[in-house]
Amino acid sequence: MSRMPWTGPRIVLPVALAAAAVAAISGRRTWLTGQTADAVLGSATIRAAGADVVPGLVAIALVLGAGVLAAATAGPLARRIALIAAASAGVLLSVLSLRAVTSAAGLLGTLAAERTSRTGSIPVQDIAVSPWPWLVAAAAALATVAVLGGLAGAGRWRGLSQRYDAPSTPALPTSGDGSAAGSRGERTPVAWDDMDKDIDPTAH
Repeated sequence: MSRMPWTGPRIVLPVALAAAAVAAISGRRTWLTGQTADAVLGSATIRAAGADVVPGLVAIALVLGAGVLAAATAGPLARRIALIAAASAGVLLSVLSLRAVTSAAGLLGTLAAERTSRTGSIPVQDIAVSPWPWLVAAAAALATVAVLGGLAGAGRWRGLSQRYDAPSTPALPTSGDGSAAGSRGERTPVAWDDMDKDIDPTAH
């Protein structure tokens, strides 16, 4: 089976980290804008940032980013757990971002009521959606696909412990009498020779 490079960390990490960065940055950017239509408040502009309409937006983005970073350095089992957590964060970001678009009127109405210390919701009209929720949803969806691909190929990832393992020393070939063969075939004394001569091999 040919190796699929898109399942490796060189693809998964930058895609997922970029999506996490976009989501975190969008937390303070305006996602939704509307005009209140209330008999008491009159008409006023209400703006909602990403963190206002998606509770825990930055925290979810951090889970996505931290998950792929942990996967790049962890062992096989921990790597898969970290990738599953990262994929879950990506799905959640996509779903909540799309919810902000489809439920913009309700979210803005509730936010307007909270900001005026009222309960319930205030009618909002002339709603405008900025590109940010669409961008976060698309980036998170792409990151989810990349992370799931990484999960499929997680067995081929190399953690830090594997990268820094000392290379194994090949065993020297032995001759028929149990001694090691030298570089040109000459006989090299081994522990058996020392024992034959009543020499303790552990004393070397």
